[in-house]
Amino acid sequence: MIRPDGGAAGASAPPGASGGALVTYRGAVYPWHCDHMGHMNVMWYVGKFDEASWNLFVEIGLTPGYVRTSNCGMVAVQQTLEYKRELLAGEAVIVWSRVLRVGTTSVSWAHVMVNAETGEVAATCELTGVHLDRHARRPHALPAGVVERARVLLVPE
Repeated sequence: MIRPDGGAAGASAPPGASGGALVTYRGAVYPWHCDHMGHMNVMWYVGKFDEASWNLFVEIGLTPGYVRTSNCGMVAVQQTLEYKRELLAGEAVIVWSRVLRVGTTSVSWAHVMVNAETGEVAATCELTGVHLDRHARRPHALPAGVVERARVLLVPE
């Protein structure tokens, strides 16, 4: 993952994503992402934030390999989105992510989506996920290594 470096527009962390924020997604808005209003439809914001979440999980050790071998995984239990600016076809986007809270069985994190050209914040998303035993369908303690890595990325609010 790319760390904030204070470089050109879109390369430095936007407001609300500074500190230990990581770039967890880079992509573009394609015409088929746009609705009849001419801007990226809400379903695509959610999808791009979801991809960013999986990249953040890899950073803290909740990798696809871990999910396959441990029979544990993460489930979202809360998600709050705020739309700030429209994104149009052809625009490039960057998602910055940071860990907000780490519990025994849960993690909360935030994403900030920016227009890569202008650096303007397009949307924010805050989520809470629970580490789950996939067979028992019950919360399961996060592995110690995951907790340690997540705490390294913990950014005070």
